[in-house]
Amino acid sequence: MSVRRFWASASTLLLAAVAALGVAQPASATSSAAAGGYVALGDSYSSGVGAGSYLSDSGDCRRSTNAYPYLWAAANSPSSFAFVACSGATTSSVAGSQLGALNSSTGLVSVTAGGNDVGFANVMQDCVLYSEATCLSSVRSAVSQMQNSLPSGLGSLYGAIRSRAPQAHVVVLGYPRFYQLSGTCIAGLSENERAAINNASDVLNGVIAKQAANAGFTFSSVVDKFTGHELCSGDAWLHSVSIPVYNSYHPKAAGQSGGYLPAFRSAA
Repeated sequence: MSVRRFWASASTLLLAAVAALGVAQPASATSSAAAGGYVALGDSYSSGVGAGSYLSDSGDCRRSTNAYPYLWAAANSPSSFAFVACSGATTSSVAGSQLGALNSSTGLVSVTAGGNDVGFANVMQDCVLYSEATCLSSVRSAVSQMQNSLPSGLGSLYGAIRSRAPQAHVVVLGYPRFYQLSGTCIAGLSENERAAINNASDVLNGVIAKQAANAGFTFSSVVDKFTGHELCSGDAWLHSVSIPVYNSYHPKAAGQSGGYLPAFRSAA
């Protein structure tokens, strides 16, 4: 059986994974962010999908006690902690359903958003299931969205955060590169595909960093923290195609504690 036929046999699981990754679920915003409190906004990379140990009241948002916001709050005891990040969130759904946790006294905010806006889950589906040409075309389409439509979505979200929490220190975190090139993987995507996906991550991080700077927010990259722990590294902090399927292409608990937490801690 060819490599691509092997991966194509997992198509049903992957389509379910895409649904889990790409459909925003409403986060139950809370008003608990008191003076100086910390509010964690964003998508699955902030909620902790893939890290396990999900809070029972978080439902399909899958907020994990192993996620960097929860770990930081446990270590630093902010005056209040509102954890409203949610799997599948986009810039518009963060703005529409999570910002109720902010107020004029909020002291610290973290946020990840943008990956779902450009359909990264769909890109990974195309790359795993179809030809290299289809994969590269899908990556190019996502990069075009990053460059053309995403800036306005990010700008709108960041403006809404600043309006709701005018005194807050806001830390915007990026996304890791998925693959170590010339690594240990002997099956799956081609090196061309892996390189294109990594490049798209770099473009995405660059767009997010620019919009964060425009808003007066602090951008913190996680790329250096994940270097040596990408897929195909032999010590990956990211899930590849996995069961349960919603874990696919998300940080493991080690990626939250070893990658995202220090990146946030250094900027908070």
